[in-house]
Amino acid sequence: MRYDLVIFDNDGVLVDSEPISNRHLAAYLTELGHPTSYEDSIRDYMGSAMHRIHELVLERSGRRLPPDFDTTFHGRVFDAFRQELQPVAGVSELLEKLRADGVPYCVASSGSHERIRVALRTTGLYDLFGEDHIFSSEDVGRGKPAPDLFLHAAERMGVAPERCAVVEDSPLGVQAAVAAGMDVYGYTAMTPAAKLAAARDRFVHMAELRGLLTSTHK
Repeated sequence: MRYDLVIFDNDGVLVDSEPISNRHLAAYLTELGHPTSYEDSIRDYMGSAMHRIHELVLERSGRRLPPDFDTTFHGRVFDAFRQELQPVAGVSELLEKLRADGVPYCVASSGSHERIRVALRTTGLYDLFGEDHIFSSEDVGRGKPAPDLFLHAAERMGVAPERCAVVEDSPLGVQAAVAAGMDVYGYTAMTPAAKLAAARDRFVHMAELRGLLTSTHK
């Protein structure tokens, strides 16, 4: 393995949460008078921290989202997660192989700490990480596309940025990883490969990733 740490995004990479989350986000924004389709939500908000949703809505409409927006949205999404959420196909096997190979890994997500834990516990992935390997945009001042979260995760894990690989499925996440000076691998199951063109490489099945991490060279 040519990397000392593999950093995974959560939503859409570890857990198949993007369809659920964006369906509820589009519905809630529309309910509040900001007409938003599912496709709009995927395009504009996928991979975003919550503060970016507030900023874009304010910029476009001149109106702020209600103070309880985050709480209400997360309540709806978490209820849906507990009923519907599944791990991304092949990710459990990949994590087990990395562990067997002695390769450290962690999760660094734009989502809140609560959201990450609800998702990982619901899908049975939590025990493959543990508390010390979970990082959220809540830990830093700026979420993706700023590099802060990935740099924070690398520092906490004791690994230099250039020795890290990031696994992302959103253009914002790829941008953040590149800005952090890390190699990034784009997961294209939901995102067109062209939108992840800045990634070092792209893949559509988790079974491909271990080979990319071990066989590519600088």
